[in-house]
Amino acid sequence: MGAIYVMWLRQIKKYWRSKPRMIGSLGQPILFLVALGFGLGPIFQKAGGGNYIDFLAPGIIAMSILFSAMFNGIEIIWDRQFGFLKETLVAPVQRWKIMFGRTLGGSTVSFMQGIIVFLITLAIGFRPKSAESVILAFIFMFLIALLFTALGTAIASRLTDMQAFPLIINFLIMPIFFLSGALFPLNGVPTAVKIIALVNPLSYGVDGIRAALSGMGQFSFAIDFGIMAAVTAIVLFIGTWMFSKIQL
Repeated sequence: MGAIYVMWLRQIKKYWRSKPRMIGSLGQPILFLVALGFGLGPIFQKAGGGNYIDFLAPGIIAMSILFSAMFNGIEIIWDRQFGFLKETLVAPVQRWKIMFGRTLGGSTVSFMQGIIVFLITLAIGFRPKSAESVILAFIFMFLIALLFTALGTAIASRLTDMQAFPLIINFLIMPIFFLSGALFPLNGVPTAVKIIALVNPLSYGVDGIRAALSGMGQFSFAIDFGIMAAVTAIVLFIGTWMFSKIQL
């Protein structure tokens, strides 16, 4: 457990020491909240959808976690190029512990960023149903962070080119986000979009946060949590196996 704690703590310290990274990562969520929330709000309300900020805020919280979690993987490529990864892997520690510690640390960082965005949504007028609902939403937020940090780590463990990683991640991250129901309801969308959304694990994370905070969930909490937990466990297992096969 010592190795897991050390890797977890290292990721946390990196985040808090990087003030530009912290500030820059909030730009996109704020832009989406203001531009879409207030720009499309009247149209959404006229269409009978209610308050768009209440619908949008959970999706933007999930978006901030998703982007931060996936890009955590680039640190593996960075560490590989500068030799830190080699020093870590030659230590008498099982590789799965190193991978789990890094993933847990990255997911904690992404989760904290999601909390910061949640506080920003409160500042622009979003109000959750109750204090108890916030705790439930935090559970789904952490599952999203853990799942996509593990996915980003798994992808990075197979790459050596730092320039290739952002291209691959952007290729994956945009469809995952836009086809998750984060920005628009999935009711009435074309069948092809609905099918993609149903196999997209982020859809259930967004739905869980939205159901907890706004009461606008499409699925039950059991379905949302069950699918998120199962997919997270599978991706963690695959990521651990891929990390264990890293060639220095």
